[in-house]
Amino acid sequence: MNLFLIFLAALLVNNVVLAKFLGICSFLGVSKKIETAAGMGLAVTFVMVLASFISFIVFDFILVPLKITFLYTITFILVIASLVQFVEMVIKKTSPALYKALGIFLPLITTNCAILGAVIINMNEKHTLIQSIVAGLGSGLGYMLAIVLLAGLRERLDANDAMPEAMRGLPISLITAGLMSIAFLGFNGLIH
Repeated sequence: MNLFLIFLAALLVNNVVLAKFLGICSFLGVSKKIETAAGMGLAVTFVMVLASFISFIVFDFILVPLKITFLYTITFILVIASLVQFVEMVIKKTSPALYKALGIFLPLITTNCAILGAVIINMNEKHTLIQSIVAGLGSGLGYMLAIVLLAGLRERLDANDAMPEAMRGLPISLITAGLMSIAFLGFNGLIH
C-alpha cells in the first residue's frame, strides 16, 4: 500500500481519537490549553512512532521466531512503558514548564490506549517496518490534531459568557468532541 495513503488514513480517516475512540482520557484531560495540548500531542506522537518501530522489531524478530506471539499485548505495553519513561526524562530536562503542565498525564501516556491501539493495528494490518513507522506517525499526528483542535475550541468556549452554567466544562467538551468526531466522518470516503 502507498505510504502516503497509510499516513493519510491514520491521520484523518482512522483518527485514533475521533474514529477509533482511543486515548479519550488524555484527550479530554489535557485539552484545556493549546500549549499543553500541543506538548502532549508531540509526546504521544514521539512515543507512538518509536513504539511502532520497536514493537515491529520485537514482534517479528523475537515473538514470531519463538512462537510466543500470544504475549504481544504485554510485550507492547512494556515497550510503551519504557519509552514513556524516556520521554518523561527528556521533557523534564528540556522543558520543566511543560513537564509541570502535563502533570499526571505524562505518566498516563504509558496506559494511553491510543498508542497500544496503533501498535496493535500495525500488527493486525501486517504492515512492514516502514509502513508501521508511517502509520505510527500518522496516528500520532492525528492524535495531536484532534487534541489541539479541541483545546482551541475549549479556550474559545471558556471565554464565552453566554453559555449556561450547566454546560460549562466537561459537558460542552463532550458535545464538542462528538461534533468533531462527526465532522471527521466526512473523511471516510477519502480512501478506498
